[in-house]
Amino acid sequence: MKFFNTAGPVNPKDHYCISPIERINIEEIEMLISQKKYFLLHAPRQTGKTTLLNALVKHLNQGGIYCCVYVNVEPAQAAREDVAAAMQAILARLGSQIKRTLGDTLFDEKWEAVLNLMKNGKQY
Repeated sequence: MKFFNTAGPVNPKDHYCISPIERINIEEIEMLISQKKYFLLHAPRQTGKTTLLNALVKHLNQGGIYCCVYVNVEPAQAAREDVAAAMQAILARLGSQIKRTLGDTLFDEKWEAVLNLMKNGKQY
């Protein structure tokens, strides 16, 4: 049974919502991405930014051209003064999201080894 979500990302399967993709000019976004141009998604809190990004990831992955993941790097802010800890937090999140979104475990299996090589100043 669907309900209105008032906090956090909306899941269209569980929550009443307008399709995030229908709220934007998807053709323009796809053009910017294909041209390798940056774009900014800026809006007040709790207005659907994360929901839109999750929908955009799903949309682009279904197109078969791109392999996309959404990663929230905010947890790395706790390690602001410790670059290695921040990198570890980001890489762990990235590995988890690649595994969850794309079903690929290689990055999740290897990121710690690569980070350790970098810490020791070795080339990989």
